[in-house]
Amino acid sequence: MSIKITFHPKSGKLYGAQIVGYEGVDKRIDLFATVLRHGGTVQELTEIEHAYAPPYSSAKDPVNMAGFVAENILKGRSRHIQWHELLEKDLSTLFLLDVRTPEEYQLGTIEGAVNIPHYEVRERLTEIPRDRTIVVFCAAGLRAYLAERILRENGYTDIYNLSGGYKTYQIATQKQSYEDIFEKDFIGKDDLLYQANPDRSRETPSIRITKLDATGLQCPGPIMKLKATMESVPVGERVLALASDPGFGRDVAAWCTMTGNKLIGIEEEGGLIRAIVEKGTKPIPKSLEGTGEAVTLIVFSNDLDRALASFVIANGAASAGKKVTMFFTFWGLSVIKKPENVGTRKDLMARMFGFMLPKNSKKLGLSKMHFAGIGPKMMRFRMKQKQVESLESMIQSALSSGVKLVACQMSMDVMGVKKEELLEGVEVGGVATYLAEASKSQVNLFI
Repeated sequence: MSIKITFHPKSGKLYGAQIVGYEGVDKRIDLFATVLRHGGTVQELTEIEHAYAPPYSSAKDPVNMAGFVAENILKGRSRHIQWHELLEKDLSTLFLLDVRTPEEYQLGTIEGAVNIPHYEVRERLTEIPRDRTIVVFCAAGLRAYLAERILRENGYTDIYNLSGGYKTYQIATQKQSYEDIFEKDFIGKDDLLYQANPDRSRETPSIRITKLDATGLQCPGPIMKLKATMESVPVGERVLALASDPGFGRDVAAWCTMTGNKLIGIEEEGGLIRAIVEKGTKPIPKSLEGTGEAVTLIVFSNDLDRALASFVIANGAASAGKKVTMFFTFWGLSVIKKPENVGTRKDLMARMFGFMLPKNSKKLGLSKMHFAGIGPKMMRFRMKQKQVESLESMIQSALSSGVKLVACQMSMDVMGVKKEELLEGVEVGGVATYLAEASKSQVNLFI
């Protein structure tokens, strides 16, 4: 949720509050209304009591946090600048410091901003000028506040924290869906916004739109489904994607940037996100071998939660058009075994390993809260409730998306695992196979 409060700059008397968000917005507005009713101050927000437990809120509620931010401003710990005030300034005279991670920075930033993650600020002070006004920002404000405090402790004084962070700045400055509606944009009969000459025709342009329903799917499900749909439509045609995953709005914009497709429009109503994507002339890469746009994962664990994380990352990377290789070694071999028993001749040691280790992915335990086998059942039940794909479904999705699954030959020999016991589509390779793939990869993870 995004919270905005107004208050007296000296006394701290609370003047008003607005919140945009989902579940729980009404509860917070009630707390603000209580303070407003008796003429309270922002300091009271820091101490106001609320009902909390992990499913409902943390001990420091968003209302408390709004009070803390306001108190920091009143006491001079932090100096804020609003997005509209920033727009009024000559940005060339400022030093814009983006303290988010490099990955966030690559997905979009304020023009001219320099990226120094907040956890590197102390070591990179020489890169930050002392003779210019510094505007520091992150996604929402917390990391920027930490960076601001570090700079002030090191003698910097002319510093501003961008209130609401890049998230607020981006939303406030981006082109709105209803802009220029009386010029070249108009709403067609299907209630979608189109760009054409409205004087020539009030009919919907002859652009074919394919509808994609990804509601109920969790990340990376909607993006994977969008990728598959985009591959089936010609260049210039559009896909209307519907998703309920809150992260889809941000993901689809980043995905379009990476794959060369065009995000025509996006809107959100009642928790449902509608995105219109036009297929670009740049094809979605089938293989990025040798370009550095590849991902390699070593799966060393046979824990259900770690296996799930591995395939979420792999499927997400594949949906962005990256070449993905997963290298399964030692305990990780259990993840890619066939669900049915396969009769093979094994020596005593191999049979002992087979007896002690999970038979296949359905028998994997949890790294935490295993509870003698109850934990994995609870996890799978919860995933089903939340409509998250099962591990087995994720594995098949990975294979369908072209993810290369490689079993370590040495580990197979040591642990007595035969090729016939592995899932169809799994390859067998050694350390040279891994090194060859890793040398081409931009990301290399050990799980």
